[in-house]
Amino acid sequence: MKYNFDKIINRKGTGSIKYDKMNFFFGTNDLQPLWVADMDFATPDFILNDIKNRLTHPILGYTMRKPAFNQSFINWYQKRHTWKIDQEWLDFSPGVVSALAVAILALTEENDKIIIQTPVYHPFFDVVEGNNRVLIDNPLQVNNDGHYCMDLAQLEKQIDKKTKMIVISNPHNPIGRVWNKKELMALGNFAVKHNLIILSDDIHADFVYDQHRYIPIASLSDKIAQQTITITSPSKTFNIAGLSTSIAVIPNEKYRELYRKKMATLHLFLGNIFGATAFESAYEKGEEWLTQLLGYLSDNLDFTVNYIQQNIPKIKAHKPEGTFLLWMEFSATGLTHTQIKDKLINEAKIALNDGKSFGKNGEKYFRMNIATPRANLIIALEKLKRNFS
Repeated sequence: MKYNFDKIINRKGTGSIKYDKMNFFFGTNDLQPLWVADMDFATPDFILNDIKNRLTHPILGYTMRKPAFNQSFINWYQKRHTWKIDQEWLDFSPGVVSALAVAILALTEENDKIIIQTPVYHPFFDVVEGNNRVLIDNPLQVNNDGHYCMDLAQLEKQIDKKTKMIVISNPHNPIGRVWNKKELMALGNFAVKHNLIILSDDIHADFVYDQHRYIPIASLSDKIAQQTITITSPSKTFNIAGLSTSIAVIPNEKYRELYRKKMATLHLFLGNIFGATAFESAYEKGEEWLTQLLGYLSDNLDFTVNYIQQNIPKIKAHKPEGTFLLWMEFSATGLTHTQIKDKLINEAKIALNDGKSFGKNGEKYFRMNIATPRANLIIALEKLKRNFS
């Protein structure tokens, strides 16, 4: 079956945060929304059909997740990412960020130190500081090629007895790095050496391009696996984030039991019927759809990056190794961050994510979501050209 990713779908008035909450964040709804990291493509028909089939039963009472829930995930990761996952390692979460928060509450104490590597997904700040833990920033470094890398030498200097955990993003949001085996092995061995728990947000695992390959850090060795909690979901891959269904992979039995106890205390373990249905459907039936989607997204990225390089030289944009997010630098415009933001909103009329929300090293950067029909991208790029050439 050939899927149509060029179809324009009107999302206004559906309660979409991306479309219907712009006024709250930007002061106006009169913008082209390329900010929130969900896609403007229809959720696959096989998922919608399976949800409709479940609706043929007239009762929507308390419902457990069937064995197929975990097994569909295990099979997907074995086939696509060559990671053999034990059924016993798995537990539920309504969302990736929810799982991060639960793990932090379960495995650390107030005033413990938790490391993040900025620029990074902004809820990482919230789940650390909002739970009365001390946030330690180990900024990613940029080499001469504009390539981000981890600074483990600096990280070594930031470790003390109160440092208990590091939260990472793989593939990385917003910079688009897909960490390679050497980088992950170095970080994993570092965590083992210092007895740091690794919380790995791998929600973009299925979005990888060209020669790059997503590697779960917990798959590298038994010792690293025992220090790692991997959290992911089909919600990005299949555009079902509104169904609030994610999964945590916790090989360490002690960590797993503490996580489950905290989930029970917060009463977050039930989930919902349609989320479980969609989760199974996605992982059991979604391979061909994803293959076509990745081709479309890769073409979108090439088109966008090439357009910017040829027509808007004051903006720097490199094709990401993974995700459907483009990290764009506006330093060469000569404008301040506030001026750039004002110009994007009030002149270009485009809603992009503010780079400073990802950390102080996001100054003069903005994040664009390219997971939208090509026609939408063309409109946005022409607006950028008119305002930043």
